[in-house]
Amino acid sequence: MSEEKQQNSESERKGNRLSKIVTRTGDAGTTGLGDGSRTTKDSLRIAAIGDVDELNSALGLLLCEELPDPVRSVLHDIQHDLFDLGGELCLPGMEVMKQSQVARLEAIVEDFNSDLPMLKEFILPGGTRPAALAHLCRTICRRAERAMVALHHAEALSEPARRYINRLSDLLFVLGRSLNRSGGRGDVLWQKGRTAA
Repeated sequence: MSEEKQQNSESERKGNRLSKIVTRTGDAGTTGLGDGSRTTKDSLRIAAIGDVDELNSALGLLLCEELPDPVRSVLHDIQHDLFDLGGELCLPGMEVMKQSQVARLEAIVEDFNSDLPMLKEFILPGGTRPAALAHLCRTICRRAERAMVALHHAEALSEPARRYINRLSDLLFVLGRSLNRSGGRGDVLWQKGRTAA
């Protein structure tokens, strides 16, 4: 191992930030995990990590919109939680997520949902741009959950991690509705058979 790679490897093990971005260590189709081990870039674990990362990036896009302050604050906290979740996923056997994070999401869902009218129909993703982006985040969250369930069948994941990603998709659904309401739009209701002859 070259001296430079050895120094980078030691920095990674110590959790230091690296100034060198291009390392070429992934050229063979593998990537490093937080415990120093390597796995293939198409592994179940990396698929889950990638979906959680994509979700966090989509939330960053939603945060570029004009949002009510309570929604903005919640989304910022969720982005930090998703980094915690990513940390757990990249450290096999570690439990980083806490039940308190799940309970907090559940309380937020109840709070935002309490101001919304009861749903009697299925709704379509859309309405205002922020609401549509919230629904896009919800679908990415569902994909991340599917990836985590697939990983859990192969290697056990903590219950708080699995519960958190499930509750987050519920919250994003409620936030989509809430953002439509705050934007002066109602829910976009599904019309069964609308185009049927």
